[in-house]
Amino acid sequence: MVRIGAFLVGLFFAGWLVISFLVGAYAYVTEPPAATVEHEFHLAPKHVSFSFDEPLGKYDQAQLQRGFQVFKEVCSACHSLKFVAFRDLAALGYNEAEVKAIAKQWAIKTPSVDPATGEASSREPVPADHFPKPFANNVAAAAANNNAIPPDLSLMTKARHHGSAYVYSLLTGFQAQPAELLKEFPDSKTPEGLHYNPYFANLNLAMAPPLTAEGQVTYGDGTKATVDQMAQDVAAFLTWTAEPKLENRRRAGLATILFLLIATGLAYMSYQNIWADKKKAAA
Repeated sequence: MVRIGAFLVGLFFAGWLVISFLVGAYAYVTEPPAATVEHEFHLAPKHVSFSFDEPLGKYDQAQLQRGFQVFKEVCSACHSLKFVAFRDLAALGYNEAEVKAIAKQWAIKTPSVDPATGEASSREPVPADHFPKPFANNVAAAAANNNAIPPDLSLMTKARHHGSAYVYSLLTGFQAQPAELLKEFPDSKTPEGLHYNPYFANLNLAMAPPLTAEGQVTYGDGTKATVDQMAQDVAAFLTWTAEPKLENRRRAGLATILFLLIATGLAYMSYQNIWADKKKAAA
C-alpha cells in the first residue's frame, strides 16, 4: 500500500509538472515576452586578438608593461587592484629597483596607523603592499562617482564572459545613443550623468569614457598610443592580474597531456606483451 501511495503521489506531482510546462509553453507562444531595450541593443564583445588567446599562447611582456602604464595613469584614479601586490610587477619584467620606485612614487598612499598615537595615517607603499584603494570607503567612492562605486579590476576579466575582449570593447564602445533606439524605446534615453555603451549590460554606465584621445599616455617603448592600442594594452594587463599563472598552468597542462599519452602507449604495449602468449594459445 505504501508503494502504491507513493507512486500515486509521484504521478500527481509529475502530472502537475507536465501541465504547468504545457500551460507555460502555450502562454509563451501566444503572448511572447515584450522586447527590452537591453535585449535589442546590447552587443557581444568585439573580436580582438591577443598573444595569449591560443591554447599555448603567452603574454607579451611589452604589452603588459604598456597596459600597466595605462592603468597607472588613467584607471588607478578610480579603480583598485586589491589582489595585486607591487612586487608582482616583477613578472612583467621590472627589476627590484624599478618595483621599489613604482611603489614609492604611487600617487595613493597605503593606510597605516601611527605607532606613537594609534591614530590613522598613511605611508608610502612598499613592494610587499597591495595596490592601495583610491577611496577610503564605498561612501567616498560613490560620492565621487555619481553614486556609482567603481569596481575592483583585479579579477574583472574572469568575472565577464570573454573578459579580455569585453574590457577592450567597453573602453572603445562609448557612443551616442542610436536614433533607432530612441525611436523604438522613447523612454530609454540615457539619464543625465550616465554614458551610453552597448557593450555594458544595461547600456548605460556612470563611468565616463576614460580613453578619449590619441597620445593620452606616452609609451616608453615608442608605441603609438591610439585609443584602440591603449584599450588592448590595458585589457591584456587586466587579464594578467586575473590570471598571473596562465603560462605556468598551460605548460603544466601540456606536460600532463604528454605524460598521459606516453603512459597510455606504454600500458597498451605492456598489455600486448603480457597477453601475447595467451592469445596464441587460445588461437
